[in-house]
Amino acid sequence: MLRKLCSAILGLFLGSGNAVAGQGSAWDYTFTSIDGTPMPLQSYAGHVVLVVNTASRCGFTPQYEGLEKIWNTYKDRGKGLVVIGVPSNDFGEQEPGSNPEIKTFCETTFNVSFPLTERAVVSGDHAHPFYQWAAQQTGAAGIPRWNFHKYLIGPDGRLLDWFLPTTKPDDPKITGAIEMALNSADPD
Repeated sequence: MLRKLCSAILGLFLGSGNAVAGQGSAWDYTFTSIDGTPMPLQSYAGHVVLVVNTASRCGFTPQYEGLEKIWNTYKDRGKGLVVIGVPSNDFGEQEPGSNPEIKTFCETTFNVSFPLTERAVVSGDHAHPFYQWAAQQTGAAGIPRWNFHKYLIGPDGRLLDWFLPTTKPDDPKITGAIEMALNSADPD
């Protein structure tokens, strides 16, 4: 118990924290794609997945470029990395557009080709069930408090790590964690 608490406190200061063991897996949840079709996370089983709550009018919005870069770098390695953008208007009302507007913005401004979900709530009592599960995994320290909070999911659906919005997608903390997860999934 003390170890988990220390890890959570350390995560507040370092911007990353290992997830704690909990019930279920990420594969138990389904989003709706930005085009309105079901997007079961189970379809990504065996892949490493980076789930990021995004916003189009945020100071961190240029991170779309870094997300696209790591998506292109790692998507074809083994079973590959899947980046999933989850547009959210939770913080500062910085994602006020409709799903078609968000999609157009992402594709035309940042050439985003990774999967996007429809706009979703990522914090509080009405958070999408995936985000409620992730909060149970990380504790209070790992709950999104702003746009571009990142969760790294392993090939088995366990939450491996989380990263604060200030940690850019190409930061060695993230790319190192992705590479370690990919290597553990495909030891060749």
